[in-house]
Amino acid sequence: MRRTKIIATLGPATDRLEVLRDVIASGADVLRLNFSHDGWDVRYRRIEEARSMAGELGRCVGLLGDLQGPKVRIASFRNGTARLDDGAEFFLDPGLGHNAGDARGVGLNITTLSEDVVEGDTLLLDDGNVELSVSKIRGRRVHCRVVHGGVVSDHKGVNKLGGGLLSAPALTGEDCEDLKLAAKAGLDWIAVSFVRDGADIEAARQLIRASGGSAHIIAKIERSEALENLDEILDAADAVMVARGDLGIETGYEGLIGLQKSIIRRARDRHRVVITATQMMESMIDRPVPTRAEVSDVSNAVMDGSDAVMLSAESAVGEYASAAVAAMASICEGAEAWMPARNESSPVTEGDFQRVDEGIAKAAMYAANHMDVRAIAALTESGATALWMSRIRADIPIFALTRHTGTQRRVTLYRGVVPVAFDVTHTRPEELFRAVFECLRDAAGLKAGDLVIVTKGAIMGVSGHTDSMTVLQLEF
Repeated sequence: MRRTKIIATLGPATDRLEVLRDVIASGADVLRLNFSHDGWDVRYRRIEEARSMAGELGRCVGLLGDLQGPKVRIASFRNGTARLDDGAEFFLDPGLGHNAGDARGVGLNITTLSEDVVEGDTLLLDDGNVELSVSKIRGRRVHCRVVHGGVVSDHKGVNKLGGGLLSAPALTGEDCEDLKLAAKAGLDWIAVSFVRDGADIEAARQLIRASGGSAHIIAKIERSEALENLDEILDAADAVMVARGDLGIETGYEGLIGLQKSIIRRARDRHRVVITATQMMESMIDRPVPTRAEVSDVSNAVMDGSDAVMLSAESAVGEYASAAVAAMASICEGAEAWMPARNESSPVTEGDFQRVDEGIAKAAMYAANHMDVRAIAALTESGATALWMSRIRADIPIFALTRHTGTQRRVTLYRGVVPVAFDVTHTRPEELFRAVFECLRDAAGLKAGDLVIVTKGAIMGVSGHTDSMTVLQLEF
């Protein structure tokens, strides 16, 4: 069973229902809506189609909304593009008209760039494809020399090497409106872009809860400032995303993989879900098979301990959306086959446990790793028990049995966890274990004589009360 989860981004390609069906059937566990594109009329339709299609296929699929955030962008050019030649002079000026850009300069979507740069700073346009060196600042106009030129089109992003370009808060006015609508739409996860610190996460969480939503929050690590405040971000967020696009631009690509490994390790040590994203299968936008370098990239993210790996344009606009999902699933399985089944020396299993349910979850995983256990059944309300179990590496499937649809969808992002609909409040205590076994018999391929670990609470149906672990042998 594949343990690493796959996030696939919805877009024009998946608007064809046969493609959406194939993407889900090929193994997508979570579907992402990129709020940088389209309006809510399109998003509502995609949400409805995704949930309907998942239901038809008998799959439980989570939905993730990804906020646009306060990205610095240039304005537009008179002709849609401009060629910047090496050595030429070029300026960035927020006072320039929206469609007045040309090879001499272009407008901006913010007015504070001149306050955030000094002479000698390096600015990168279009994901680093064009490099500028700041030569002087006159008022709000920033004059630059083109170091590495190229063709630039409208609304491309602007980054500063080393970070520190944007002093604006992570949530824009548009993001706040999107958060409210995402909460009302019942999305399971919300990704906050360009997070600086834990306060950005708390602001998003308060707005979601005030709007009646229960979505968990993903902090996208793509600013240098986020690296400086990573521990407090991990404490505040439910998950983090290694967003390698802007992060690689700000920090330099040569250190990116080291940062990826560090972020994944620190996230797992603090019981947080972690996603690796950006250009993982980029060539499959217009090719039917991945490059060997992409196979290696995805494999390394899996071996590093990512809960999930993500497809962006590959599934949103690519010609081979379902093939990209299927290829990623196959790569994940191949990488997992080379990983050790046990990993009991990490900080996750060391030190004192803070809660009873945490202790039970980790005790269950320790026992499972030292016995011939075929499956683990965690009867859970919030999914917390399953999350703690998933932090300890094991090749034993963890089934999260829960009556809550929101919990079922949320655990689709947890590594090695399979959601199962199970209403414990309608099960008589003396028949509980038999009901669990019958529920899992087909899903886990169980047979007579197999060992199964079941965790549950004495007070059934109440969140946070998992307090017992039972090892049972199937007799039927």
